[in-house]
Amino acid sequence: MSKQSLGFIGVGRMGARMARRLIDAGYQLTVYDTSDAAVNDIVKLGAARADSPQAVASAAEIVFASVPTPPIVEEVALGPNGVIRGTRAKIFIDVSTTGATVARRVAEALRTKGITAVDAPVSGGISGAEKGTLAVMVSCPEETYDTIKPILEVLGKLFFVGTQPGQGQTMKLLNNLLSATAMAITSEAVTMGVKAGLDPAQVVDVFNAGTARNSATQDKMKQHVISRTFSYGFGIGLLNKDIRLCMSEADAFGVPMIVGSAVRQLLSIATASEGFDADMTAMAKTVEAWAGVTIGKSGRG
Repeated sequence: MSKQSLGFIGVGRMGARMARRLIDAGYQLTVYDTSDAAVNDIVKLGAARADSPQAVASAAEIVFASVPTPPIVEEVALGPNGVIRGTRAKIFIDVSTTGATVARRVAEALRTKGITAVDAPVSGGISGAEKGTLAVMVSCPEETYDTIKPILEVLGKLFFVGTQPGQGQTMKLLNNLLSATAMAITSEAVTMGVKAGLDPAQVVDVFNAGTARNSATQDKMKQHVISRTFSYGFGIGLLNKDIRLCMSEADAFGVPMIVGSAVRQLLSIATASEGFDADMTAMAKTVEAWAGVTIGKSGRG
């Protein structure tokens, strides 16, 4: 089993699970997070503690980052205590959802210090991170991909989407756009069914048996909306951020996003009403409130 030393910055809900898989695979980790409690949990598994991203990048040649927003990615990578000031790092792997613009800016700056930036955003949620079944969307130079491939395969299924900085991030934003759209339109459809007196669970069963099947009908509606648990594991505020990033990049490319813009509006309203940290499946609550019905655990609302 390999004992290569890796760095990991950001060991929150997703990062912690990825870090644990790497430790279980035999890698030695040096970790940093602004939460001491989060770091303590990983240190108990054998990781070493660092007091800054710079310290992580001085302890390992390959450094991961899993943090919530583009400004934090930029601070972690390029800030006064960032990876760019480390003494050992040669590869910086961003598994966050950063967007192509920041990814390119980070890659350009790190290149001046001999550090190769890798886009490797992931999809599959907390369950996928736990099980090692994430979809990992990678863009980087081919020779770098050959080096990191065995490490990334610990996390899930790899998709090498290109060699240019930002291409992996663009792929992730497209994925999240479709995921958010599925959740939005499924919420509307099931709410309408309840308003018409249909059984919401049966509505979902029909969708899944036919052409309306999508990620929300399969993985979210029964499990988290009809059950009223709203615990899929991905925050609505972060999804809202991702869709806003996607809309901004679509605008830069000159691609119309008529449906995407409507989804962005719904997400913005739902984030404001439910709170930034609410689960993404709470998007359905906004639709329910407008319709004047509640999708219940069983029966017709």
